[in-house]
Amino acid sequence: MRVERLSIPDVLLIEPRRLADERGFFSEVYSRRALAECGVDVEFVQDNHSLSRQVGVVRGLHFQVPPSAQGKLVRVTRGAVFDVAVDIRHGSPTFGRHVAAVLSAANWRQMWIPRGFAHGFCTLEPDTEVIYKVDAYYDRAADAGILWNDPALGIEWPVTAEAAVLSEKDRAAPRLADLPRHFTHPG
Repeated sequence: MRVERLSIPDVLLIEPRRLADERGFFSEVYSRRALAECGVDVEFVQDNHSLSRQVGVVRGLHFQVPPSAQGKLVRVTRGAVFDVAVDIRHGSPTFGRHVAAVLSAANWRQMWIPRGFAHGFCTLEPDTEVIYKVDAYYDRAADAGILWNDPALGIEWPVTAEAAVLSEKDRAAPRLADLPRHFTHPG
């Protein structure tokens, strides 16, 4: 498993090895031990799976507030996404900054998004399936978000606001500047 720390070092880009032959391939897509060696020692409690039929579907930027905050290990099993994590930990040297990567069934990459980050993605191919593990159960009362195209975030999404396919909830999410202080950086 190859692990790369992104420009916000708490977010990891993970590429599991694939052992391929004429039959297909085998891959260990999750190893608690391998993640723990990178400083991520979590117990996942739920797997989520989404299907987006169209190119340009934007889901996010989502997070859950404490005490139900979630860390997520995100991967794509069909299609491709532009995946984004935004640091929303007040006092963090990277507060309000984001990292992004293309995750796809072809490149087999995963992204670890820790608690204190908002997460979202935009589909790059039709019929894209995303599976992600979380370390806390879904809590409707803790469900929150940031406006996906908040100019203060500077995210260069691969879709225009007019062409993006969004839920009403995501379309009405607040800007980062209007968000309460849900998370504080430990440093």
